[in-house]
Amino acid sequence: MATRFELLAGLRARVPRSTYVLWGLGLAALKFAIDTGIVYAFSRKTWSPVGYVVPSVVLRNEAVGSAPEGMYVLLVLAALPFLWIGLSMSVRRAADAGMSPWFGCGFLVPLLNYVTIFVLCIRPTKSEARWDPGPGGVYRQGKDEPPPSKVELPGGLRAALLGIAASIGIGLAMIGLSVYGLGLYGTVLFFATPFAMGATTAAVYNGQATRRVLDTLGLAAVATFFTGSILLLFAIEGVLCLAMAFPICVAIAMVGALIGRAIVTSAREASGAAVLVAALPVLAAGEAHVASPTLHDVTTTIDVDAPPEAVWPHVVGFSDLPEPPAWQYRLGVAYPLRARIDGEGVGAVRRCEFSTGPFVEPITAWDPPRRLAFDVTSQPPSMTEWSPYHDVHAPHLEGYMVSKGGEFRLVPLPGGRTRLEGTTHYTLAVYPEIYWRPYAELLLHGIHTRVLRHIKALTESGRS
Repeated sequence: MATRFELLAGLRARVPRSTYVLWGLGLAALKFAIDTGIVYAFSRKTWSPVGYVVPSVVLRNEAVGSAPEGMYVLLVLAALPFLWIGLSMSVRRAADAGMSPWFGCGFLVPLLNYVTIFVLCIRPTKSEARWDPGPGGVYRQGKDEPPPSKVELPGGLRAALLGIAASIGIGLAMIGLSVYGLGLYGTVLFFATPFAMGATTAAVYNGQATRRVLDTLGLAAVATFFTGSILLLFAIEGVLCLAMAFPICVAIAMVGALIGRAIVTSAREASGAAVLVAALPVLAAGEAHVASPTLHDVTTTIDVDAPPEAVWPHVVGFSDLPEPPAWQYRLGVAYPLRARIDGEGVGAVRRCEFSTGPFVEPITAWDPPRRLAFDVTSQPPSMTEWSPYHDVHAPHLEGYMVSKGGEFRLVPLPGGRTRLEGTTHYTLAVYPEIYWRPYAELLLHGIHTRVLRHIKALTESGRS
């Protein structure tokens, strides 16, 4: 008879349908009680059980109001045991139902997790043939034999699940420490952490038996994907930012997996991966101490078939722009809507309204019709992250890519034409800049191009 721990968190105890349903409901109620207690302790408010069905921190934030970041960190930490229990039981429930145990891994994927749970709740125990791992890890039982109390997952699958769990644990712990503890999206988070995740996954997966290189690399990629899925599941990050981070993270995780596999298969010990993991917090703290964002400039130009005097009024302020057709804006990237100015000359305040809110821009240089420059004293989030849920408010949306100011230059050209230049001065506190800066400048060039084309269209059509 399996102990309660073996049933909930092990990888051998059989999980029939009734057990999966009853324990699932009980654990959901327990998690709701724990989370409600944490929220109440920080904010003296609670949320509705109906809203709890959607695991979005932001949706809950509408009920709890402003709360310290520590509350959300604690909520994620409290969720980790439930994630492992849900994954472990789902994998064994799939085996009990005669399905591939890998089907149970859908528990970690947003939206797919609901489908996975539903299917596992309705599929009965498979009762045809022997309870042996067959091809693909499917279990079969003879008609005259009662189901045993244990399932024998293939050794490779058990090692894979443990490797994935170790990788996810490292990734989430470092996100909690680096982002919420140190306020840093740094090189340690995007380079060293995926390397350690891949090395640990490979060390666990190859610890008892040497597995194929391609299987090890694939597992490192899967572990990285599941880590991102959990961030999406808890509305910590949105789809666009995860998609931008995934290529570099998965590539480095696979390099780490190669190194980890080579070490563990030659020496049969995984202490090197443990040392690397232990060093991550120290490296992150050191990086946070020395990190300092650099000021960068991005300039975009366009030629207008009109003299500078005709272009100038549309630079100072412009009417509503049409809705953007570009796919990146549909994913939530902020885009300009209109510009208004209060006053005239140096000291006037220009407000450039974006889809996420207004930029407040005091004028610092007023030289009509040649140059308009301004500082930025207030700015909205750089995007509204798209996710399967209502909204996501990741920390990096404010204070990490900061516009410091900008300017327009109007250069007269032969034939009564104008070269219009738009420049933004910005800092980027997401590292390494060599990877993230091209994304930032692509975003800014897109914003500049949208505004400059609108000014050009207004000028050449003679509209106000």
